[in-house]
Amino acid sequence: MGDQRRTGRHARPSIPKAYSFGFITGAFFLVSWAGQFIFELMVQQNESEQHGQPFSWSDYLPQFFSSTFENWQSEFLQLVWQAAGLAMFYFWGSSQSKEGEDRVEAKIDRLLQEIKVDPADFDYQESESASAEESLQKTS
Repeated sequence: MGDQRRTGRHARPSIPKAYSFGFITGAFFLVSWAGQFIFELMVQQNESEQHGQPFSWSDYLPQFFSSTFENWQSEFLQLVWQAAGLAMFYFWGSSQSKEGEDRVEAKIDRLLQEIKVDPADFDYQESESASAEESLQKTS
């Protein structure tokens, strides 16, 4: 049973759904870093031509990594995407935002068990009281 996927309410989401935020953030990172590499390479080659010097990777790479680390300190992807992206996925109800609900439910079940109440009985009692309230509203 350990190798079978769980089904129903506690089923694990598929990998793309479970890690979608990480995949999207990683893709944004790679695209932006590749763009930075290409455009800085073009600038370095143009400057080398203007000064009549040959292009040198040993001059380019330290400059590229220096600007990369400067950007990592202040770029919007670090803060804005994470804040806006997490809010957006929470609003859409992604698997990451639902993990908290499962934790809260597990804690409530554990508290019910500590006071010797079976969580399954509690769910049944709750649905019975809701049905009773609905029937009282219909009759009044």
